[in-house]
Amino acid sequence: MAILEILEFPDPRLRTRAKPVARVDDSVRKLIDDMLETMYEAPGIGLAATQINVHQRIIVVDVSENRDEPHAFINPRLERIGGTIESDEGCLSVPGFYEPVVRAEQIHVKALGRDGRDLEMEASGLLSVCIQHECDHLEGKLFVDYLSNLKRTRIRRKLEKQHRMQA
Repeated sequence: MAILEILEFPDPRLRTRAKPVARVDDSVRKLIDDMLETMYEAPGIGLAATQINVHQRIIVVDVSENRDEPHAFINPRLERIGGTIESDEGCLSVPGFYEPVVRAEQIHVKALGRDGRDLEMEASGLLSVCIQHECDHLEGKLFVDYLSNLKRTRIRRKLEKQHRMQA
């Protein structure tokens, strides 16, 4: 397994829409393992392939306290079931920033699992938020897109300054 580089906002590659995975094979399973390792190392609770510059529709999440309940979703499709929840969201691609975002409280997700078989799951609370957040990445959308232009610009400028100082 390998720790992969996570792209950071405002990198334009984060705006790329991911393409569906045609076939689940060993290379996809290895990618999922690498994504989980990268997510845990970061540390985070979710990661989309887009964030590591792989533009395939794959996300991994694990919201458990012990980090022992990993989920992988290939070609996920979401249905909103109901309710709304507002929570402070952060993102491995927008390090150090947390802002309130409103999302569906409960969702139904259909996808392929790492074994290539159909998978369906209902999720609520933090798991629901995390899955929606990661699926946004597959569409080239980041949580900062839910914020005002002023807040988004402020975050972008701070991260650009950090990147210049690290270079």
